[in-house]
Amino acid sequence: MMSYLAAIDFQNMAFLLLGGCLGCGLFYWLAQSSRKNQESQAGNIVEKARKDAEGILRDARLAVNEESLKIRQEIERDASQRNQERMESDRRMADRETMINGQLDKLLQSEKNLQQQKTALDQQSKHLSELQEDLDHLIRQRREQLQKLAFLSEAEAKAQFLKEIENESVRDAAKISRHILDEARNKAEERARFIISTAIQRYAGEHTFETTTATIALQGDDIKGRIIGRDGRNIRSFEAATGITVLIDDTPNAVVLSGFDPVRREIAKESMTRLILDGRIHPARIEEVVAKVTQEMDETVQRLGEEAVLKTGIAPINGDIVTLLGKLHFRHSYSQNVLDHSQEVAHLMGLMASELGLDVSTAKRAGLLHDIGKAMSHEVEGPHALVGADFIKRHGEVDPVVNAVASHHNEVPPVGPLGILVSAADAISASRPGARSETMTTYLKRIADLEKIALSFPGVEKCFAVQAGRELRVMVLPEAVNDDQAFSLARNIALKIEENLQYPGQIKITVIRETRCVEVAK
Repeated sequence: MMSYLAAIDFQNMAFLLLGGCLGCGLFYWLAQSSRKNQESQAGNIVEKARKDAEGILRDARLAVNEESLKIRQEIERDASQRNQERMESDRRMADRETMINGQLDKLLQSEKNLQQQKTALDQQSKHLSELQEDLDHLIRQRREQLQKLAFLSEAEAKAQFLKEIENESVRDAAKISRHILDEARNKAEERARFIISTAIQRYAGEHTFETTTATIALQGDDIKGRIIGRDGRNIRSFEAATGITVLIDDTPNAVVLSGFDPVRREIAKESMTRLILDGRIHPARIEEVVAKVTQEMDETVQRLGEEAVLKTGIAPINGDIVTLLGKLHFRHSYSQNVLDHSQEVAHLMGLMASELGLDVSTAKRAGLLHDIGKAMSHEVEGPHALVGADFIKRHGEVDPVVNAVASHHNEVPPVGPLGILVSAADAISASRPGARSETMTTYLKRIADLEKIALSFPGVEKCFAVQAGRELRVMVLPEAVNDDQAFSLARNIALKIEENLQYPGQIKITVIRETRCVEVAK
């Protein structure tokens, strides 16, 4: 049994050994086969890599050859271009050298000619010096002969000659000045007459009427007692509420209201009218009516200002300025309503500005606001032109409009044409027929001032203001003022009148020089 098992074990081991040998042989064969395949694949890869490398090398050589060919062509092209540029530069250098040689030859020739001219000029100068010496000698001889014949020294003869030259120059200058001024005046007057006449013809304004007092008619004298009240309490309450003085005893069947402020006077007039119609007149009622009328008056003033701006056709302006414009409706200058006058000046400004090619809107704005200071002259000291200009400047108006308002009465010099146009339009509006009523005192003072200015000049014998102060006739002494000086005198009088007087329109100055020769036959 043991031997059988041992035989079986031996047999198993033999099979195992044989299987191991067969496995090793198979593994070796597989390994050899795999190695041969790997070697074959490696050879293929190497061969393929070698072929790829040869292709890349061949392509690189072709690319290098092409690049070298391009570089060679570019080098040859650059070299050819540089050769051409060098040849062109050599040609220009040769031309320049030829031109410089030609100029040098010309300079040498010019220098030679200048040397010859210098020599000739030196000879001429020497000859002229000799002639000058001979001339000076002859002049001295001639001067000595003239002094002996005229019995005058050299200084006396020179002074007499210079005086004659001076007089002749003055006459010539006066004639030239007269001609220039006459020509300029004719052209300026013709153009100004055209512009002003066009503006006046195109504008039509209303005639003015006298409004100096506020008078309220009464139906009977019994109402006066109720207006006065017990111990005068009603009239005192009314005057305290309105700031206006009430005059009852001066005029029968009427009450006269007196006050400096025209707006307050208008409030007092309306309040008094309502109290009389109502019949209830006592302090409480007076204060109630005056307060209500004051509120309505503020609204009226604002409405009048807005209407003025709308009628003028300008852009909207500041509300405070509109309020002052409305107050101008209750102010009068020589019985001319100031707001109507301002609107008239604005329209005239627009017409003249359009003729001169200026901005019409700005011109109208300056014309409408030129008297704005009259609405606040009782509150602020100073000329109304400067006060108004300062007020509108603080409320955003532009500098040309501010300067036009400030300069229209020459308190400040005008900057630009607007100030001059405002002065002209203001004079047209003020001096047209029916615009204003001038008091006799003011008229006589203006006449006296005109004659006083004319008499202040030397040589004036007497003068007369005629045609209501529109013309000044000046008579001079003929022995003190000659014809040329008379022309200058008229000009100087006109300039002094312009500097010292304010007047509407223009004043004509006529200087009369008359020589009378009287002889008596015996």
